[in-house]
Amino acid sequence: MIKEFAETLKNLRTKKGLTQTQLADRLWLNKSIISAYENEQRMPSLDVLIKLSYEFNVSMEYLLGIEKNKTIDISDLTDEQISAINNLIELFRKK
Repeated sequence: MIKEFAETLKNLRTKKGLTQTQLADRLWLNKSIISAYENEQRMPSLDVLIKLSYEFNVSMEYLLGIEKNKTIDISDLTDEQISAINNLIELFRKK
């Protein structure tokens, strides 16, 4: 699980264009902690895991490598917007 977490964290961080220092600042952590996570030296506390899931808009299960599907928060969208997104997803899946 630690390897999956380390890889997922680094992947999410780099896709978002953040350095380890920038991510650490956003989470009120030291850069060395983020480095230790990404180098499989330690696992985050539950508190940090929750913060990471909000930062990257993914589930904790996804961060830990338990779940392979990403999630998108659509709670503030209208039914019409959700329908449009579902239609786009179906178009992408057909290709």
